[in-house]
Amino acid sequence: MRVGSDEELMATAGDLAELARFTAPPNPWVGCVLVRDGEIVGRGQTGPYPGGAHAEVAALHDAGDRARGATAFVTLEPCNHHGNTPPCTDALIEAGVVRTVVALEDPDARVRGTGIDCLRAAGMEVTAGVGAEAVRQSLAPYLHQRATGRAFALLKTAMSLDGRTAAADGSSQWITGIEAREDAHRLRAESQAVVVGPGTARADRPRLTVRGMDELIDRQPLRVLLDAHGRVPAEGPLFDPTLASTLVFTTPRAPASAVDGWQAAGAKVEVVDAGTHGRGVDLVAALTVLAESHGVLQAMIEGGGLLHGAFVDEHLADRLVAYVAPVLLGERGLPVLGFPGPDTLADASRWQVRDVTQLGADVRLVLDPPAHDRGMV
Repeated sequence: MRVGSDEELMATAGDLAELARFTAPPNPWVGCVLVRDGEIVGRGQTGPYPGGAHAEVAALHDAGDRARGATAFVTLEPCNHHGNTPPCTDALIEAGVVRTVVALEDPDARVRGTGIDCLRAAGMEVTAGVGAEAVRQSLAPYLHQRATGRAFALLKTAMSLDGRTAAADGSSQWITGIEAREDAHRLRAESQAVVVGPGTARADRPRLTVRGMDELIDRQPLRVLLDAHGRVPAEGPLFDPTLASTLVFTTPRAPASAVDGWQAAGAKVEVVDAGTHGRGVDLVAALTVLAESHGVLQAMIEGGGLLHGAFVDEHLADRLVAYVAPVLLGERGLPVLGFPGPDTLADASRWQVRDVTQLGADVRLVLDPPAHDRGMV
């Protein structure tokens, strides 16, 4: 079957990349198609970490001898260094690929344009920037982590139509229906860490595990507790190591008995400075440690409202996913964001709506903060 334009072929590569979103991290999820004589002869996506083949190598393997003389469409610049696998640039050159079309340059310091330079130095034609915006959206957590050194903070909340996460008595299960809850588990599966504050940990005694997606993932995200003062006891599902690993961020203000209890329960503990105005833990430090020491690309911030508010207030929220239920809880309900907010409407941040999807009786909103609120470098 004849294939379409460069843009259409890059979109096909993007679809392949999405198949690796759950298993590739901490590597980026990348897709590649090989085209010769107007036909797709090879398809590939990043293999599971660690040690899985990169998308280009998988596509070359799929194509076999048909790769010679082909054009490669790849969503991210081919790597030009030895890691767990050899350089993809070498594989493309040795296979006889004559042209490579790349959506985005890889911001990783080990690549950052050298892959494209290597291909061109070998006499290969390289076209960059095709389908870049769609790939940029897909790879946002990876691109952010490489650019800032911090995990991408995705805030997830379920709320009433009037912006409340719980009723006056604290009851919150279940504001949304099963379709929204299943979608939230997909978000957890896409994340390498799930983060809660001490209030949520004590009130809900959460497991913070992915459920109902066993066919898609073979490992659970890291469960992260932010507890500056050692208020959460080392008990319950959050500290059950048979379910998943747990990491606690705390400060020097936490008593030694709390730290000892967490560690005795099998949790790892990181001591960081207190946060802004002495509130909580230093969120920048926590996101940096998650990225640098634990390979986290996306950290899903599950709450509660004070923690969500702190991320927004400190301009550290990189995306907000809100599941909105058609119920009203009134002014005595608990607000979705616990932060002071602006004094006047003119100073309010206006977020960009990325997606609106109906899930059963509920609506999922995906929003990005204004450019000036994003913690990019």
